[in-house]
Amino acid sequence: MSKKAGHQARKRFGQNFLHDPGVIEHIIRAIHPKPDDAIVEIGPGLGALTEEILAVNPKLQVVELDRDLIPILRTKFFNYPEFRLHQADALKFDFSQLTDGKPLRIIGNLPYNISTPLIFHLLSQAGVVQDMHFMLQKEVVQRMAAVSGDNNYGRLGIMTQYFCKVQPLFEVGPDAFRPSPKVDSAIVRLVPYTELPHPAKDLGTLQAVVRTAFNARRKTLRKALGGLVTVEQLQALGINDGLRPENLSLADYVSIADFLVGEKGIDGSGGDSND
Repeated sequence: MSKKAGHQARKRFGQNFLHDPGVIEHIIRAIHPKPDDAIVEIGPGLGALTEEILAVNPKLQVVELDRDLIPILRTKFFNYPEFRLHQADALKFDFSQLTDGKPLRIIGNLPYNISTPLIFHLLSQAGVVQDMHFMLQKEVVQRMAAVSGDNNYGRLGIMTQYFCKVQPLFEVGPDAFRPSPKVDSAIVRLVPYTELPHPAKDLGTLQAVVRTAFNARRKTLRKALGGLVTVEQLQALGINDGLRPENLSLADYVSIADFLVGEKGIDGSGGDSND
């Protein structure tokens, strides 16, 4: 618990409050906030990063779910009249409403228990984003940055890299937080592409192909994608049907998805997997 603020970190919100001044300074340097940036912080907690950002950019906006933190943050930052605090669930929040004509710079120490679905939610709004800097579980950052052939390579990495350039910055140990998490953390920078390097004809189809493949990631492609494409069709696309899903590049998955759109199309609205 933070005795200064009198707030007990809540497990159901995945709260681990950053307190290490050195780490905070390192993060601020990485973000390099400017006075006229449209900055949005997700999950400000007790305001460790918030305080440093506001010193540079008094128009900071934050999205916080825990209603008990709202009065703490309002009291702590009452000297900043342009500071805006939204009590909302970031998983359901429409970030595009905050743009005001400027692309958003989104930052946050994201709750680890919702980090993957939150990243997917933010990727769906990448068109209004300049960049994103997040504290995440180290394993999640590794998955986001993984390339084909890596053990960490999967749906999260493929879809993140479809929209963004992924740049892991530095790692953060458990002692930088209260309470200390049981895992290491890492800071990652995500920069949405102005032009997608491998644009798919239909995003829903691409998502469905990737989801289907990695739901059977230990199987060969002929089996993992057997319900979507034939061995002959894969071979016609120049893809070895004996490979596993983790061996295909983003460009390969886009090639399969575009073929399906041309042939028959498939429903891209199926359930999600965090793999």
